[in-house]
Amino acid sequence: MAKRPTIHDVAAVAGVSRGTVSRVLNDDRYVSPAAHAAVRRAIAETGYVVNRTARSLVTQRTGSVVMVLSEPQEKLFEDPNYSVLLRTATRRLAERDVSLVMMTAGNAGDRERVVRYLRGGHADGVLFASTHADDPLVDALEGIPVAAVACGAILGRENVIPYAGADDREGARQMTRYLVEQGRRRIATITGPLDTPGGVRRLEGFTDVLGRKASRKLIEHGDYTQLGGANAMARLLERVPDLDAVFVASDLMAAGALATLRAAGRTVPGAVAVGGFDDSAVALSTHPPLTTIRQPLERVAEETVRLLLDLIDGADRVEPVTLPTTLIVRESA
Repeated sequence: MAKRPTIHDVAAVAGVSRGTVSRVLNDDRYVSPAAHAAVRRAIAETGYVVNRTARSLVTQRTGSVVMVLSEPQEKLFEDPNYSVLLRTATRRLAERDVSLVMMTAGNAGDRERVVRYLRGGHADGVLFASTHADDPLVDALEGIPVAAVACGAILGRENVIPYAGADDREGARQMTRYLVEQGRRRIATITGPLDTPGGVRRLEGFTDVLGRKASRKLIEHGDYTQLGGANAMARLLERVPDLDAVFVASDLMAAGALATLRAAGRTVPGAVAVGGFDDSAVALSTHPPLTTIRQPLERVAEETVRLLLDLIDGADRVEPVTLPTTLIVRESA
């Protein structure tokens, strides 16, 4: 069996001391660019693999970050937004040789496992995704010395847990204004869960534009699932049969709403204009293709990871990031 290359082999090939190799591996900033490049070439040439256990004893870091999705597991596979966040965060962390561990926390048992994992010191940071207001997991993690950030604000914790997210309120304004400009007079909305920033802020943007016209009977609540959107649309049609437009707070729910409208014999956009939110892959797969609000999910993930890495690297404080949205016009409105 071939001998496994060691740090001494890397030093010999690079023509530097073992200490210099160690400093490069530990991301020490006081290494010359030439030495850094020589060590990286030697690592590639020898096939040396870092012993993470030994390295963590020196750096007091695990080299991993946990992304926690506070939803049932099936949502991870149904909603394409999560795959974008997961893929982008994994790629961005890999640039720093940090691994991403995915955990769901949709019930009490899952939350307990997440708490045990983090309390055991198995990760340098936690990245919250789709965290609801008053989520008991957030309280349970207080006192655990681990850096934490969120994709999108956690309602009630905006000043405690840094976040990066899209400008949900302005995005909703953009879509609602567009529907008004198209001559639509009875505009309804299907919200997201009102314990999430998207649910609250997108409803606020809708009412900002319509004012008193945004009556309660034109507002129906959804759950960011396709079935939830279909059911919410059915309730709206029963309550407001003469509605001529609907702003749906996610593309996935909008796909469900379109199915309900089709089953009810309502043409889109002839009888009812439909607007979504996200510009996910779902928006191009609906019939007709969905007019929607694009939120820059890749940039949201990149900024969230940047904030987390800054905290892990010792920053005392990082500022939240809010990114602009864009109206994307297709055939549904």
